[in-house]
Amino acid sequence: MRIRLRCVISVFLIIWIVVGLGCFLMFGRTSKDNVYDHRPVEKKLAGDPGKGLEPPHIVSPNLDGFNEAAYINGSSRDKNDPYRRNSFNQVESDRLRSDRAIPDSRDPLCLKQEYSKILPATSVIICYHNEARSTLLRTVVSVLNRSPPELIEEVILVDDASDAPEDGLQLLKLPKVKLLRNDNREGLVRSRIKGADLASAKVLTFLDSHCECNVGWLEPLLQRIVEDRTVVVSPVIDVINLDTFQYVGASSELQGGFDWSLHFKWDGLTPEQKAKRSSVIEPVRTPMIAGGLFVIEKRRFEETGKYDTDMDIWGGENFEISFRTWMCGGSMEIIPCSRVGHVFRKSHPYTFPQGNAMTYIKNTVRTAEVWMDDYKKYYYAARPSAKDKPYGDIKERQDLRKRLNCQSFKWYLENVYPQFPIPQQSDIEFGELKQGTNCMDTLGNTVGKPVGLYPCHGGGGNQAWSMTSSKALKNNKLCLMLEGGDRLLLEQCRYGAPEQTWNHNSNGQLVSALGSVCIDSAGHPTELKVLPCNQQKGSQVWRFTLTNL
Repeated sequence: MRIRLRCVISVFLIIWIVVGLGCFLMFGRTSKDNVYDHRPVEKKLAGDPGKGLEPPHIVSPNLDGFNEAAYINGSSRDKNDPYRRNSFNQVESDRLRSDRAIPDSRDPLCLKQEYSKILPATSVIICYHNEARSTLLRTVVSVLNRSPPELIEEVILVDDASDAPEDGLQLLKLPKVKLLRNDNREGLVRSRIKGADLASAKVLTFLDSHCECNVGWLEPLLQRIVEDRTVVVSPVIDVINLDTFQYVGASSELQGGFDWSLHFKWDGLTPEQKAKRSSVIEPVRTPMIAGGLFVIEKRRFEETGKYDTDMDIWGGENFEISFRTWMCGGSMEIIPCSRVGHVFRKSHPYTFPQGNAMTYIKNTVRTAEVWMDDYKKYYYAARPSAKDKPYGDIKERQDLRKRLNCQSFKWYLENVYPQFPIPQQSDIEFGELKQGTNCMDTLGNTVGKPVGLYPCHGGGGNQAWSMTSSKALKNNKLCLMLEGGDRLLLEQCRYGAPEQTWNHNSNGQLVSALGSVCIDSAGHPTELKVLPCNQQKGSQVWRFTLTNL
């Protein structure tokens, strides 16, 4: 009896060991192609302590197949200047884990949102050129860790001829990662098209290579694509500080805009726009996207012309795709419940074969010539350095516009961006206000501050002026006012007020309506004065770059 009992116990022990080993082999291993196990598990997150950190369900990398420390330590660095290679603090970035905790910056209402159980998977396309390994890795890890696995078809890295091929090759050890490498520098537009052509999912997600996707970022974007295949959607772009890498949530009441020189800017929603919203988490219609982060149905991307492949390196492509989307039957939205952090840099760490300014001018001129109709004259007035610059053949893009039966740019301004200030046809003059090679410049000043003289840069912005029909000198929403006899200050426009009224005479002088005094730059480069008019003084002669609009 005792022997029989021992045999029974032995049999049960053997069965238990075999079953346990089988379960381990079936569920516990990672395959050759998967060095992450990114199923939800409970774990304590690494990262900076603080309120509002993401809930503890994000899993960290399985380092059995990927040595994060060795990968980061293999980065190219400048020993003396941590900003030199990437225009952000690489030392601080390299210090942080790829799966660090970040604040959940969504509105609490987002946590109550429900999304379709049958959302399409997406191909995530990330292009890079000499990106720091730590930021590139953190971008990829955030996509894998903070997305439902079934919604990520693949992560396609496009290496735009980086100096070190291993930066991308080593990331092939991560799950779902594919790599394309350009033999020669192609730039963002052509690299993204290559990635899109390779993509197997029905939805494309474009990300920059120095991002961090936040918790719950993907579902609300895909939901809008399911609801409307013609919409292009972007997350709210949170800020990752370039010095400290602190993650800071951005306002969800912003929309993308631009000025006449085709510089992107963020606009706050107008009171009228806020009043029309039924909820703070309602999608925000945006005239323009920043361009680095967006989601689009692949077939729609292809049908509407992908990108303008004759644009070089970087810059201007967001204007082209935004105008084309809106004018050709689509729309653009920012989704408040989707959050992705981005390192905003103050300068480009990489080179442009024709120089940064010339490349940007070529790309934006192509946009203006194809999409802006007669309004392109305001672009050239605000950016006079673009006049007569070569921009290549645009016939293919013009034919695309005709084939898609797109709306006019006038329609875009009236229906998509009605708050955008359009120079009145009765405005007398417009553009830069020049004195030789120098231009009148706000110097970044605002209400109650002076204006000065600065070398003309052709970039508009602080140097974009108009002489209105009421003879006010206007920059953006502020007008020049004579104050205290000789001071020239920026103030809110009060059209018709004598202290804000100027006559631009045939000698080029700007004469105040209050008397025979003129705007003078002599000896006052940072603070223009108003002095007695003297036709012999070149410091009182001003010329607009465009007249008789």
